[in-house]
Amino acid sequence: MKVPVVRNILSANDRLAGENRQKLLGRRVCSVNIMASPGAGKTSLILRTAEELKGKLRLGVIEGDIASRVDADKVAAAGMPVVQINTGGTCHLDAPMVGAALEQLPLEEIDLLFIENVGNLICPVDFDLGTKASIVVSSIPEGDDKPYKYPGIFAAVDAVVLNKLDLAPYVPFDRAAFRGLVAGLNAKAPIFELSCSTGEGLAAWAEWLVALVARSREDA
Repeated sequence: MKVPVVRNILSANDRLAGENRQKLLGRRVCSVNIMASPGAGKTSLILRTAEELKGKLRLGVIEGDIASRVDADKVAAAGMPVVQINTGGTCHLDAPMVGAALEQLPLEEIDLLFIENVGNLICPVDFDLGTKASIVVSSIPEGDDKPYKYPGIFAAVDAVVLNKLDLAPYVPFDRAAFRGLVAGLNAKAPIFELSCSTGEGLAAWAEWLVALVARSREDA
């Protein structure tokens, strides 16, 4: 009985994700689902990206957490429109949650919408939110074997961010092995090695986002 129930849940989610996608396209908003384990640097990436894209794109954020609005307050302090979603224990965001959050955002004032998913490398990838793209953030301290341990999420995303590059001299991490594992799972996904602390590598990541927004507008 469990299999049909799961299929029904995912089917309903996919239908609502499609509605989110059409709404965003209609408003010419490009959206990105950001997934990662806790502490990989999702919020830091959003904040540093906002600095990098200042004057180029208008950003908005949906923050997903099990509880609290700590990250949402940081984003608001940086001057971006933000909506907090507290899942109350659920380990991922879903399309209905995002759809409700979209109603609270000034979409006409946003070019690029970041949706920061709940910190988890398993559940979030199964739930389409209606975004243009999805990325996974990994970090140097987590180890170079994350793609091996969590292949599903690395195989599904449109890009991979390797964060905390500034810690590479101090933490054992085989960058070539990491890139090889990612390429074996998802040869089309670019890998952006960067540091939110020093700013290294952020320019290439920002350029990719600008191109993504341009492609999204062509689809609108």
